[in-house]
Amino acid sequence: MGLRLALFVAFGAVLGFGYHRLVGCRSGACAITANPYISTAYGALMGYLFSGGLR
Repeated sequence: MGLRLALFVAFGAVLGFGYHRLVGCRSGACAITANPYISTAYGALMGYLFSGGLR
């Protein structure tokens, strides 16, 4: 369970950072994608939720 959770969180963080780099927010007014740290943390949170971390 721990390895699966760690993999999902890491993969989500990579996807969040990739989304920031590839799509991002040119104006800086986007709450999540304007900052790479927030985008990465949001991706990690989504990975945690998709792994079933709340069970």
